[in-house]
Amino acid sequence: MQTKLVILDRDGTINCDSDDYVKSADEWIPLPGALEAIARLNHAGWRVVVASNQSGLGRGLFDVAALNAMHTKMHKLLAAVGGRIDAVFYCPHSPEETCNCRKPLPGLFEQIGERYGMDLKGVHTVGDSLRDLQAAAAVGCTTHLVHTGKGEKLLGLPLPVDFPQGTFVHADLAAFAEWLLAQPDVASKHKAGVSA
Repeated sequence: MQTKLVILDRDGTINCDSDDYVKSADEWIPLPGALEAIARLNHAGWRVVVASNQSGLGRGLFDVAALNAMHTKMHKLLAAVGGRIDAVFYCPHSPEETCNCRKPLPGLFEQIGERYGMDLKGVHTVGDSLRDLQAAAAVGCTTHLVHTGKGEKLLGLPLPVDFPQGTFVHADLAAFAEWLLAQPDVASKHKAGVSA
């Protein structure tokens, strides 16, 4: 059976974003309701992974130990509400370095597809910025914008034309989780011989 997978951006989607970068575990602060939303998805059988640009590494603003400390905090806080993130995929490069993994390029998503041995077509991906969704759309993911982090700027506005066609818009990660859990289960429809 197809793995039920959701791919999330990190800064601005799960935790508060900062123009000065999130550089330490102390600065890693979850957005209201975001961790509980991930737990709700887990309890409904969804695996959750993170795809995140972390150019602060390439810019020398923090090191891998600091990044690991942020993710340890994230995992601990998630465990406290009954949730978990399966894996964190991140791009450590600065924009000047030529890489394929810095969103809007799709390298992180390709790595996720390889890790799980699956085509990411139709996999739900949530982010707060255009580049998150462009990277996701490049591998055929279903794209979702949240009005947290950078997405706040678009609150009350129509989605700009450069966003992937068919992008869904949600107030925050909790609203996305509610939306997803209200969708009919495609797998069970196929089992019943009903076309989705």
